[in-house]
Amino acid sequence: MSTRAVRTAYATRPPAPAQGAGRRIPGAVAIAATVPYLALKTAWLSGSRIGIPDGSVLLEAGPFLTAANSVTLAMDASVILLVLVLTRPWGIRVPAWLLAVPVFVATGLLTPIITAFPGQLLIRALGFGAHPAGAAAREPFLDPWVFNVVYSGFTVQGLALTALFVPYARERWGRLWQGVTVRLPSSTGVVAAAAAAAGLAVAAVYAYWAFGGTAGLGGEQAAAHSAETGVVSAVHGMCALAAGAGALLLARGGGLRVRWPLGLAWVGAGAALTWGAWMLIASLGPQLDGGEGPSSAALLAYAGQMITGSLAAAVLTRFLISRSEG
Repeated sequence: MSTRAVRTAYATRPPAPAQGAGRRIPGAVAIAATVPYLALKTAWLSGSRIGIPDGSVLLEAGPFLTAANSVTLAMDASVILLVLVLTRPWGIRVPAWLLAVPVFVATGLLTPIITAFPGQLLIRALGFGAHPAGAAAREPFLDPWVFNVVYSGFTVQGLALTALFVPYARERWGRLWQGVTVRLPSSTGVVAAAAAAAGLAVAAVYAYWAFGGTAGLGGEQAAAHSAETGVVSAVHGMCALAAGAGALLLARGGGLRVRWPLGLAWVGAGAALTWGAWMLIASLGPQLDGGEGPSSAALLAYAGQMITGSLAAAVLTRFLISRSEG
């Protein structure tokens, strides 16, 4: 290989991420935030009853529950690997798709938690939470502190991973979101329009449930409806709306700064697709809280989220490919 070729190869290679405090601190925080969840899951897989009250269906661990605990343990443990990729010098050489897929999934799963969980805490602080009598009437599932510890950890993980991924992505792919949007091929525009229509429909359903509507919910879901569950519905609706809007803005062009529709499409598509799939898959197994399964309307909403997220992800992928080729 000639000297000029060697110099060219090194000149085009992305620089390794800087290892300053701006990377070390969020990395350490993200890893530390996985400890409570990993410890709980490990304890439960080992037969411990910590955090599980008497009478809980979780005490009757079957193959499905064991598999679910194993999968979610592995998912949270993968955060540690993700932190290493985003902070170590060798991480810049990881193939783009091998990093983009888990980051997309992590974004989708953590975004609704980061937004809904603080909202629920605020609702409780203002005294608008679930009615104590209604909560007491439900079958015991987990001690309340478990939810607070787990979702606090997820929130910290999401914020810390964002602090790591944004500068990493700026160094490696910053050119992809520079400049303004341009119109994509008409076929992509059709897909974007379908994503926007599906997202609007899903958002309308979740908005109805968020503001107290119970039509389409099962008996137990309707009885358990509260301001706290309304926050969750509102967040899912906003994510579906963001996915459709981001896809449409990316496809139609119009001279917008790329970063805004790109961010909407990335976050919205990830949240709609992953949570729709997660809840749909969970509905196929036994109900771990001992209650009734989701209603037909809820299943349609989950499917709608998956469709919205999938269509928006297709537009997002086409956009990024076109920018890379350009």
